Parts: sequence; C-alpha cells; structure tokens
Amino acid sequence: MVLDDLGTSLRSSLDKLQGKTRLDEDDVEEIVKEIQRSLLSADVDVSLVMELSDSIETRALEEEPPGGTTARDHVLKIVYEEMVALVGDSTALPLEPQTILLAGLQGSGKTTSAAKMAWWFSTKGLRPAVIQTDTFRPGAYDQAKQMCERAEVDFYGDPDADDPVEIAREGMEATADADVRIVDTAGRHALEDDLIAEIEEIERAVDPDRSLLVLDAAIGQGAKDQARQFEASIGIDGVMITKLDGTAKGGGALTAVNETGSSIAFLGSGETVQDIERFEPSGFISRLLGMGDLKQLSERVERAMQEAQEEDDDWDPEDMLQGEFTLKDMKKQMDAMNRMGPLDQVMDMIPGMGGGMMDQLPDDAMDVTQDRMRKFERIMDSMTEGELENPRVVGQERTRRIARGSGTDEETVRQLLEQHSMMERTIQQFQGMGEGDMQRMMKKMGGGGGGLGDMMGGGKGPFG
Repeated sequence: MVLDDLGTSLRSSLDKLQGKTRLDEDDVEEIVKEIQRSLLSADVDVSLVMELSDSIETRALEEEPPGGTTARDHVLKIVYEEMVALVGDSTALPLEPQTILLAGLQGSGKTTSAAKMAWWFSTKGLRPAVIQTDTFRPGAYDQAKQMCERAEVDFYGDPDADDPVEIAREGMEATADADVRIVDTAGRHALEDDLIAEIEEIERAVDPDRSLLVLDAAIGQGAKDQARQFEASIGIDGVMITKLDGTAKGGGALTAVNETGSSIAFLGSGETVQDIERFEPSGFISRLLGMGDLKQLSERVERAMQEAQEEDDDWDPEDMLQGEFTLKDMKKQMDAMNRMGPLDQVMDMIPGMGGGMMDQLPDDAMDVTQDRMRKFERIMDSMTEGELENPRVVGQERTRRIARGSGTDEETVRQLLEQHSMMERTIQQFQGMGEGDMQRMMKKMGGGGGGLGDMMGGGKGPFG
C-alpha cells in the first residue's frame, strides 16, 4: 500500500527506543531527525515536516510518560496524535440529497472515483447518479458508463455532445430523481487556463453542495500548486486520494490536503468499484504505524460476508458455530476474504499482524499467499459434493485424483485438508462459549491454534 515506506521508516525509527524506560535530549533529537527524514522521503512538504517534528520534540521532552509505559510507546502515542492532527478530520459527508463536483488533473482517477463514490452512497441506502461531462478524453464516456453499470448506479452522459456545460445542465435535469448526483469533469495534463475556465462554468451550472479534489497518491510536491489553484477557482471542500494500492510516496497528497485547508473524504485503491473507503484519520494513521484498524476491518468483514451470503441463500456463517465445519464453509470464508480486498491491506487492519510483522515478511509473501489460496479454490472445485461435505473420506486415491483434476500436486491437497482440520478444531472451541470465553479465545487467535498466527507462518495452510 502507498505510504508503506513511510510507515516502515517510522516504525524502524521508533524501534531504536526499544528497551528504554526514560528519554534524554539526545534520544529525542535522534528520533526526531529520523522522523524528519522519513517524512521528507515520503514527499511531505518541508514546512509541514518541521511543524510536525517540532511538536513531537516538544511533547516528548516535556510530557511525562504514564507509569509502566515504555519510552517507545510514549513516543509512538505522541507521533500518532500529532499525525492524526496533521491529516485533520474526515470531510463531512451527510447521508442526504446533495450534488458533488469532482475536480482534478487527467489521470488522477476521477472517473473511476465517481463510480466508486456512487457505489459507496448506494450502500448507505441512497440513490446516486453519475453525470459524465468529460468531452476532452477519448473513451471517458464509455469508461464512466461501464463503471456505473458495475456499481449498479444511474448514469448520464452524451457521447455526441461537445459542450460539457450543457451536458452538466441536462444531466442535472435527467437525474432529478437521484438523491446524490456526482458530476465528473474533464482533466488535463496540467493546470491549463481552459480547464479552470471550464470547471468554473460547470460549477456555476450545477451549484454543487461540495467540491472534492481527486488526487493521485503519486502526485508528489506538485500537489501543492494543484490544490492551491483549484481552491482559488472553485473552492475545495474535501480530497479523495486515489491509487493507494501503488508504491507511490503519497506525502504530496497529504500536503495538498493541508494546502486547501480542507480534509480527506475518501481513500481509493484497486480497480473495482468496491475499492473505496471512507477516510477515518485515527484508523489511517493507526495502520500506518502498525497498530491496526479494527473499525475498517469489521466493516469490510461485514460487507464481504453479506455479499457471500446473498449469492448463496442456503449458507449462513453462524451455522458454523452450531454444526460441522465443512470444506464448503471454508470455501465461503475464502471467498469472503477475497472480497475484502488485497490481502496486505487486510493484514494492515489487524492489530499485531500489520506494520512491523509485515515488514519482516519477504516482499512476495502476499503474492505467494494469494497464489496458494487460488490453488486451494481449484482443488475444492475438483472435489465432489460428498468430499466437500465430509473431507475425511479423502484418502490417498482420492487425493491423487483431485490433484490431477485441479492441476496441482498431492502435497497441496494434503495442505488444504490440514488447514481445514486446524480451522475446524478452532471453531469447535468456540461452540458453546459465552461472550467472555469467546473474547479470551479471540485474544489467542493471533498466536496459534488455527488462527491468524498459524496462517501466516510455519508453512501451514494457504498462508504458509
């Protein structure tokens, strides 16, 4: 994920305080310099870096750590609080009728973001519509239409018209029944005068309730001028940062948010319309520092399980806690996990699993894991209904047949069966538990016994 390098660098800096109980001026000075280097390397603006590091240094020297708190945890808390203050609150987006205007340069991801936002509003019970006004970029209309079809939201555009302002007016009339109208505008390769003039005319025509600036996470230091000019032209109420699944530095986008005096509304990653999340500053910085984000994780889990259940009305995840845990259940769980997004993003949301732990894994660890999961899915597709319902019937002969049918090897088939057995034993321990017992068991899940700890190491299961 973008900003991973910043997160890794910050965690590495804080680890230098490991084992210390007290901080002296030299410790603080050294850690502040490390933090400055980390932020500058991530393209965060120099003035912001100095402001942030000064605040961290002052607090680290003046504040007494609570009793029993290590020096590292004390500074971690300060860095967390100061960085949350830096990115600010999340943009206010009331769940009510409104018109949103999107601005940004060509290639920033506006068209994809428009469909993603529309999908997000639709999940909140509102009826959204996207109005495509880009007559400059070839294929903009077709891309927007296809994305909106995938998002299952209303769409308006006119591929034969050449006046974007007129398209905007007609689009507002055609989508009058929509609760939320998202107006996508044309971008250019640079901040040209005709782009600014065009978006100002569209802004007057649609009279948006709020204007959002769409920024590619790779924008770098150029984000500052871009944000300043759009702010002066139409006023920016919030920012959507896109392409967070890339390897860009990302600090420029954070700088742009500060430059407009606004805040972040959404984060976008991936190519599908579901690859969007509402920006929550505490969770975002928490993930960056390797502390997890349980709120975002629970939302993704709930959505993924709901989608999996909608596709198969006969499957209820709660049944796993009542009867036997079959390979069918395991396959549904894997399907739900795939729906949650890239595995590295999911891992970053789990306290104790992202951050420092991810830093220790090989660069291709997540790719290997995803590949193993795909092989497991092929293996299960090659099994009979009876084998999926009762994996214990799979002996050597059936293992050989399943391996041939799935294009894998017998060892991988055995690994699948072993992973199923581990997960089955873990789920059996939950059966009949009270709420207090279950919470204690959940605390152990990161360390073994068929939980996430086993999955990530030891060569067991899809995460081996």
